[in-house]
Amino acid sequence: MAAALAREGGEDAFRRLFRFYRRRDGLDLRGVVDFSAPGNQVVSSQLSISSVSDQDAYRAGLEPVRQWKAYSLDGYPGFIFIPNPFLPGCQRHWVKQCLKLYPQKPNVCNLDRHMTAEETTDLWGQSKEQLRRKNSSKGEPKSLLEKLRWVTLGYHYNWDNKKYSADHYTPFPSDLAFLSKQVAAACGFQSFKAEAGILNYYHFDSSLGIHVDESELDHSHPLLSFSFGQSSIFLLGGLKREEAPTAMFMHSGDIMVMSGFSRLLYHAVPRVLPNLEGTALPSCLELALPSDFPDGSVIEHSSEEDWQVCAKYLQTSRINMTVRQVLPDGQSFPEDSEQTAVSKDSYHQVDSKAKRHKPNADS
Repeated sequence: MAAALAREGGEDAFRRLFRFYRRRDGLDLRGVVDFSAPGNQVVSSQLSISSVSDQDAYRAGLEPVRQWKAYSLDGYPGFIFIPNPFLPGCQRHWVKQCLKLYPQKPNVCNLDRHMTAEETTDLWGQSKEQLRRKNSSKGEPKSLLEKLRWVTLGYHYNWDNKKYSADHYTPFPSDLAFLSKQVAAACGFQSFKAEAGILNYYHFDSSLGIHVDESELDHSHPLLSFSFGQSSIFLLGGLKREEAPTAMFMHSGDIMVMSGFSRLLYHAVPRVLPNLEGTALPSCLELALPSDFPDGSVIEHSSEEDWQVCAKYLQTSRINMTVRQVLPDGQSFPEDSEQTAVSKDSYHQVDSKAKRHKPNADS
């Protein structure tokens, strides 16, 4: 069915496939590319192994680059997919950061639009006991962390005018900057500097609308995407919405890099799926960080108490970190402090049936 829709072409083929994978009943996943078992459309991608030392990879919680598998897709130059290169236990650090640390002030989140600064000061502290006790009842009230849809880091994206500005900035997290630098270097972008991040928080009823990420002043640098928790279907299309997209799975720990031609392609997330392994959490999240993990790493040990909260959250959720460089190398914002590029159809907020923060015709 998906293949038939793709062949139709015509007006807004992307939207038709978005709706197809958004459907709840009788979903056909046979046309979805799975990089854990790559097929014909998938080709191996070369990495710059010498650009990242084993020590730096280890400090970022990653396997040595020579052990990574990397793939690209026919027809999508500049697109690189790296299936889970994280060392055992290291994904837990990033999940905890996204739930406990990164939502803290002065970073910005969707709840700031509806609540006072005092009410959003400690989302983790206000939510952890409620999450720990949570059962499967649909009528149970949501914790504040479950109402979280997005957090912005570094240069904070303005959802209203689709711009970044010099005067809306907070220090970018050093651990995430280090991780991003190693991944970018391994993909051939040694000068990459993490300057802005958008964290998206998905649940089983969430989707991410069709959009292009083009608000950054410099598009020569890649867009990095890190996925944790439940799996999702990601759609990667063309320069126009009339071009039918390719559907692919993103599993926990997977990294996606969009660069060159693929940097400005339409993409979307129509669906979050329960763990395809049939267990509450993917097996890669079941392992804790080894007790003898060396000092000097950006990866921190998570307490068992903290991980219990994170694990309960992830049973019905997915977290995605996207990192980008906003400014050209060695340059600053224009005189007016706001860049002038306007994003076409830019929509990077997670939409949920439970509570919509912005109308989204594609959901």
